[in-house]
Amino acid sequence: MIGNKKIGIVILAAGASSRLGFPKQLVKFKGKVLLQNIIDLADSFDFKTKILVLGANEKEIREQIDIKEFDTVSNENWQEGMGSSIRSGLERALKLQPELEHLMILLSDQPLVTREQIQQLVNVQIKNNVQAAFSEYEGETGVPAIFSKELFPQLLKLDGDQGAKKLIFISDLKYETVRFEGGKFDVDTQADVELLKDLEK
Repeated sequence: MIGNKKIGIVILAAGASSRLGFPKQLVKFKGKVLLQNIIDLADSFDFKTKILVLGANEKEIREQIDIKEFDTVSNENWQEGMGSSIRSGLERALKLQPELEHLMILLSDQPLVTREQIQQLVNVQIKNNVQAAFSEYEGETGVPAIFSKELFPQLLKLDGDQGAKKLIFISDLKYETVRFEGGKFDVDTQADVELLKDLEK
């Protein structure tokens, strides 16, 4: 359910993967690097704007991915944390589509995200007319998530390593959650990479 809704999507892939020691965006999963998997998934939707935020290791990453229809943003301030990447992505999305109504945020290192998860978030956001729809996993709330334009000013104010889930603490925020069984798993360490290989079997 997207129809004529002006929905943009931003994939955050600017981090340095310091705990892993090499770009997590390029870890292989099911025959493709993680970042390519999420690009391909997002590209299968008819989003009005598609933004990919890169930063650390940008040259190496660009050489190994097909960006498809995505517009790329080079976040020179990636070291500031996720907040700077969200700002960079949303600013570009609004420049390309000033009348944007919703923004979906995805990460490059959540390999278990599915088309159904993204579609559920969109459906909840639009059908229930909420300000945000977050994924929920193991008692936590976070991304993938989608936000209405009412929250764009708050997203543009994020700084440091503040993620979008900070908005949950807005006292009168009207939001809902969608269960995401595999949401907790991301790739930060070599142990995570090994577990990812096991998931392919």
